[in-house]
Amino acid sequence: MADTTRSGIARVLIVDDEPDLRELLELTLIKLGLDTDTAGSLTEAKLCLDKREYQLCLTDMMLPDGNGLDLVRHLSEASPAVPVAVLTAYGSAESAVTALKAGAFDYLTKPVALEQLRTTVQSALKSLSGTASANTVKTLVATAAVAENAPKALLAGESPKIQELRQMIQRLARSMAPVAIYGESGSGKEVAARAIHLASARSDRPFVPVNCGAIPESLVEAEFFGYKKGAFTGADADRDGFFQAAHGGTLFLDEVAELPLPMQVKLLRAIQERQVRKLGVTSEQPVDVRIISATHRDLADQVKAGLFREDLYYRLHVIELQIPALRERGQDILVLAENILARLAQREGRQHPRLLSEAARSCLLRYAFPGNVRELENLLERASALATDDLIRAEDLGVRIETPPDYPRSSAVAATPVDFSLSTAEPLQMMGRSLKFPIDMPAEIELAERTFIEAALHRTQGNRTAAAQLLGVSFRHLRYRMKVLDIS
Repeated sequence: MADTTRSGIARVLIVDDEPDLRELLELTLIKLGLDTDTAGSLTEAKLCLDKREYQLCLTDMMLPDGNGLDLVRHLSEASPAVPVAVLTAYGSAESAVTALKAGAFDYLTKPVALEQLRTTVQSALKSLSGTASANTVKTLVATAAVAENAPKALLAGESPKIQELRQMIQRLARSMAPVAIYGESGSGKEVAARAIHLASARSDRPFVPVNCGAIPESLVEAEFFGYKKGAFTGADADRDGFFQAAHGGTLFLDEVAELPLPMQVKLLRAIQERQVRKLGVTSEQPVDVRIISATHRDLADQVKAGLFREDLYYRLHVIELQIPALRERGQDILVLAENILARLAQREGRQHPRLLSEAARSCLLRYAFPGNVRELENLLERASALATDDLIRAEDLGVRIETPPDYPRSSAVAATPVDFSLSTAEPLQMMGRSLKFPIDMPAEIELAERTFIEAALHRTQGNRTAAAQLLGVSFRHLRYRMKVLDIS
């Protein structure tokens, strides 16, 4: 591929079938010190891509001979590192979300606001040189204190699930697409959001976490958008809101489902227009923030119940990130435990961290951790306080492990294999199978779970919400288990 780009000057490909808009975009980018090429169709754009290398592509959604998404997919395969910003019609939320899901870096709404164009271009070009490598992401999340009251090494470990999570974070860091994070309480949704921020080109800008459920309804708009002195009783000075505080960086909306419906409308407009208006001010202020959200509720169910706006749901739920539960991470539990003990030793001024006895290590691996990493940290902090020396024992952990009774076995029984067939009254026997010990219990449990899920889906004709109710689990949990078990 020939490359005639001037040394050190980024080159941008502009694709639009409107000559006037192409010229406006070209003049704006030239003023920013960039080289440009233009194309009026998908065919012309691909010819340009065959001749030169580009650091950014701006493309209209609707082209004479195709769709801008075709170009997004083409570049995702041919040059995955090149960011693509898509131009969409005003108010076309669906097309913007579709573009982001297809791999676009960002979107711009027509008529294009030049200030927003400059911000998008600068963010895109910065992402090429500023995004951390995969190893850097691993180092950041394993050694830096990425969130208050959370273990330094939340994402440390080598289990398949945590490796997959780190790879996903690396991919998400290259985009502006909103991310919806799901996971059990205490699994580390905020820390994952902060890791995305740290691995992105926005890492030198603010990361602003907001607990939406902790803000009184009467103050939520003022907290998000700010206010001018005298706007309401008690507004004794001008004050910026969360959007202004996160300008250039990332705004993390935790428990977003707790927002009242009137505020959801205003949040949707702020996300779409990328402008906010302080209380008591008539003019709007442009803001450049990336939105990451999380909630313990199932937003799809909230939408069906009329408690969450569907249009806001689709704006926030562009990319889903699932945080694995601690019990699914195997030996990572011990890695996290050692990192937590090292941090506790540093905080207490101890020269060496306390160690875990073999019994304590076994106990941690067998415990279910309903509170996930947060519970692990609390357990170890308590055990460290109770330990009488440098060794933490199983009894110091204070957890109860449910184990089957140890039945006495005579030498005759031990020498003779016994067939423990389940009776016809047992559930698995009623499913048409007769189990004989010894068995592979994890495999049998997975088979039973698959059978229950498929039966419930068959009974509800594929309605996952109804199937979840039959199974006594949440919609989100059912969707996650379907993904793990590869049930379509």
